[in-house]
Amino acid sequence: MNKLEKEFIPVMLTPFKDNGEVDFDGLTKLSELYIEAGAKGLFANCLSSEMFELSEAERLKVVAHVVKATQGSVPVVATGTFGGPIAQQADFVKQIYGCGVEAVIGITGLLAGEHDADDIFDENVLRLLELTEQIPMGFYECPVPYKRLISPLQLERLVATGRVTYHKDTCLDIDQVKAKIAATQGHKFGLYDAYMAHAVASLKAGSAGLSCIQGNFFPELIVWLCNNYNNNDLKEQVDKVQQFFIDEMDVMHNVYPTISKYYLQKRGLHISTFTRRNDIGIFDAKIKTGIDALSERYDVLKNELEIKFEVA
Repeated sequence: MNKLEKEFIPVMLTPFKDNGEVDFDGLTKLSELYIEAGAKGLFANCLSSEMFELSEAERLKVVAHVVKATQGSVPVVATGTFGGPIAQQADFVKQIYGCGVEAVIGITGLLAGEHDADDIFDENVLRLLELTEQIPMGFYECPVPYKRLISPLQLERLVATGRVTYHKDTCLDIDQVKAKIAATQGHKFGLYDAYMAHAVASLKAGSAGLSCIQGNFFPELIVWLCNNYNNNDLKEQVDKVQQFFIDEMDVMHNVYPTISKYYLQKRGLHISTFTRRNDIGIFDAKIKTGIDALSERYDVLKNELEIKFEVA
């Protein structure tokens, strides 16, 4: 992925039917929505996709379907490590890569135990790279089952192998983000930041783009920020967008991803709010009122920025 142009890479939802089955028609429409909004790639089979609630067969079907739905218009990355012996994880990496993705993403918290030292993680990753031939890899500091952060030094060493091209960062620390970017200069590699509270600072520091759950509410706004973060003529508007993400951070995390499915449903995307997750809380009247109010506040901002994108 070209890091000279700042890119929005959405962490994709998985639409389900009301009976709990994967809604592949909805998945096609969702993929098209991201691309029409200006996304430069897609991250399928991630935490927002409810990847831990999908069977192994469903993960492969979902990833293959997303690749087909893009019709080659944008690259797709997808998670390929789900615990167990490294050889087992390597086998599934190969299966995910066979779906046609550009790179396979490893979950940092599934490549070493929570109390394992960094050298154990490093050894496991190097073994994984050895067993997956020349498949391009990436890493995702997923908060589940626990969040294992990669240090700038570790990332530098991994990227120097020539095999690691992608990193979804969730450290929430702009100084660490800057250090990681500095440590990986000169390589075919992109760091995509998940934390929208410092989105502008991250883009200015040299991140390749943004990969955040807010893109499952208003993907076109993330694209707008990627395109205009450094536009001095729009500094006032950029500052307003950055503050909007800071102010609205909490409301977009309660009962997620149900709330984002509801939000997109309100915007005209024909998908169910069904989720297989049972640990996110209840989508009650209070939560619904909060999302409805978010929608109203975003409509005001969208009009101020003269963003014309609409969900078909």
